[in-house]
Amino acid sequence: MMSRRAFLTTLFTICLAFLTWLNFPPTANALGGKQPPLNQSAPEFTLPTNTGDGEVSLSDYRGKWVVLYFYPKDFTSGCTLEARRFQQDLQKYTDRNVQILGVSADDVESHAEFCDSEGLKFPLLADTDGEVSKTYGSWLGSVSLRHTYIIDPEGILREIYIGVRPAIHSTEVLARLDELQSEAS
Repeated sequence: MMSRRAFLTTLFTICLAFLTWLNFPPTANALGGKQPPLNQSAPEFTLPTNTGDGEVSLSDYRGKWVVLYFYPKDFTSGCTLEARRFQQDLQKYTDRNVQILGVSADDVESHAEFCDSEGLKFPLLADTDGEVSKTYGSWLGSVSLRHTYIIDPEGILREIYIGVRPAIHSTEVLARLDELQSEAS
């Protein structure tokens, strides 16, 4: 016969193992859906924007690195902080031959107001129906999730960020770009 203490310890261990198993989704999935595979072609897209000719395609940036970041909503605290950090570091990205593209479900007019308000000099893309966000596994209900993708000059997806912290994210991305670019040369 098993002692009460041994029984409770075994029961606790089984429960803990079960709860641990429940909290680990498959690595290809994250909140928002299945992530595109690393080291393969990034999903192509064309979206309306508040800058230039009014539309941007991923293929427009072949020959450049691309930081494609998805965010929930213009004018919210975390999204504003993240955008400000990218803008603050924009010259560092330019020096590395990198184009920043922001994507949310907000419309072009909201993006134009947000760029004017925050002095943003990089395109924000309007994914109002969420189709591109869904393709990148970054859609939840009616908003894009805070995910970032680094795409190399040949259009190959090289890095995925799921747990983005807006205050330090640009610094993390720049550091990873340095690693990826030194590996490529």
